[in-house]
Amino acid sequence: MKTPPRLQSLITEGLIDEVIRQLMSGKEATVYMVRCGEEIRCAKVYKDIKQRSFRKNASYQEGRKTKNSRQARAMEKGSRYGRQMQEEAWQSAEVDALYRLAAAGVRVPQPYICHEGVLLMDLITDADGNPAPRLNDIELSAEHALEFHARLLNQVVRMLCAGIIHGDLSEYNILVGSDGPVIIDLPQAVDAAGNSNASAMLERDVANLASYFSRFAPELATSDHGKEIWRLYQAGSLTPESELTGRIEVDNHIADVGAVLEEVKLALQEEERRRLYQAS
Repeated sequence: MKTPPRLQSLITEGLIDEVIRQLMSGKEATVYMVRCGEEIRCAKVYKDIKQRSFRKNASYQEGRKTKNSRQARAMEKGSRYGRQMQEEAWQSAEVDALYRLAAAGVRVPQPYICHEGVLLMDLITDADGNPAPRLNDIELSAEHALEFHARLLNQVVRMLCAGIIHGDLSEYNILVGSDGPVIIDLPQAVDAAGNSNASAMLERDVANLASYFSRFAPELATSDHGKEIWRLYQAGSLTPESELTGRIEVDNHIADVGAVLEEVKLALQEEERRRLYQAS
């Protein structure tokens, strides 16, 4: 096929030998199958910011670090340079997340390089060596749905143990490779420790999985793994081996309002005594 302009520089640099065909086009990027020597890989070409439908909401970018204060100020002002820096930060977030997650044993494509808005990474294939389908494009038995759901929950847990939340996880960004599901599309990945929206995004990711797989295994519709996973994480006891039940115990005890007010009263009195002592 004709080489897309954005891939020409990778051919010039010797990073790609041939563009074989386009695989898919989504809200963030267009993905191509390419040949690199003897290897077949995929090249993710990020779309221009004006062509994309995904909004880089501030809730996703909270907690991300910038290279220096000048870039941070430019990004805050929204200048042309600042927008360029935002774009580079948005792309590098996916590369950084892929490296961290691959090292943590999470099933994601292995990245190789990000060059001028193109991410070169492993091609995920099915049992026949063809590009793997998205989860949304295959039919599942109840047994396979339960298996895949359990495996993906473990991947979410491994991601969180590595300090990362996908932030946009659904059946549309999970590929079904020859040995099971693989998570893709991570430019909006969230820093679990540095983002105040982290718990809500984790719960949404997990709820999306339950909603999809409950089409094939209805019992998953009432599970509540998101809150369970987050509580374990906050308690510092979450590990990839954590056993999940999908149930959360709710404290239904009625609060003793009188006792609470009495504690507040005593605290105020103590503060008043401290203030008078300091003033004397």
